[in-house]
Amino acid sequence: MKTMSKNRTIQLNSNTVFGFINTLIMTVLLFLFAYPLYYTVIASFSDAEAVITGKVGLLPVGFSLEAYKAVLANKQVWLGYRNTIFYTFFGTLFNLFLTIPLGYALSKKYLFCRKAFTWFFMITMYFGGGMIPTYLLYKNMGLINNPLIMIISGGLSVYNTIVTRTYFQNSVPESLFEAARIDGCSEIKAFIQIALPLAKPIIAVMVLYYAVGHWNSYFNAMMYLPNTDYQPLGLVLRRILILNQSAFENALSEGVVSAEMLKNAIAREYLAEVMKYALVFIASAPMLIIYPFVQKYFVKGVMIGAIKE
Repeated sequence: MKTMSKNRTIQLNSNTVFGFINTLIMTVLLFLFAYPLYYTVIASFSDAEAVITGKVGLLPVGFSLEAYKAVLANKQVWLGYRNTIFYTFFGTLFNLFLTIPLGYALSKKYLFCRKAFTWFFMITMYFGGGMIPTYLLYKNMGLINNPLIMIISGGLSVYNTIVTRTYFQNSVPESLFEAARIDGCSEIKAFIQIALPLAKPIIAVMVLYYAVGHWNSYFNAMMYLPNTDYQPLGLVLRRILILNQSAFENALSEGVVSAEMLKNAIAREYLAEVMKYALVFIASAPMLIIYPFVQKYFVKGVMIGAIKE
């Protein structure tokens, strides 16, 4: 009895030590991952000089809203928000229109040349036409300086299609479709009335994946949308930041400058440093607000992609 009691005590102490060490490690990791985001927020509300001199640590120093006033006073920011919401909404709808039916079709073992089609799509994951041929293609299609380029380009993600196909194969019983075919149901009707209602989890996952991609997209706009009225938020914020950061260099390049001009240029340079954090927070805020409510779908999406066929 004494031996058993001693073993239980040792085991209890081991579990306690393990729990303490595990909690300590997770706390440190949480701090390392969360602090950069936290610092971005407090720096955006701090005095510009305090940020540049490294005085900002755990709390804002010299609370100031100048960075947000400078950013939000720019009409291009609101125009960029409008464009980004438009591209995200309609771009995600277009992605779903291509991805969900294709994933369903590739999940059917009786599909003619199913493996050939799968390999055809997978090749595009590793090989592309290149930047210049792609630009020429879009130019011939009349998509240069056209907002549709942000919706049509990258309309299909092969990885997301494979994840969708895996979901249909493993989560929707084929017996349902066999029973529907016996009752005279067509393939299109089976897809609309059986597959889609049962595919709500994967549709939610795809909406999140595609929406986040569209929200953060700026490279296509930089390449194909020279008109500033069509550019998304990411590109607008980048342009504002670059213009403010180059104020001091532009003032020096003009040759003879007054003390007042130099002072204003330095002030803009300082403001640009704080604006950098404000811009990051403004661009990320919608996704940060939405993410806690949809985190379970991201986890489910990872698990779906991990299922072996």
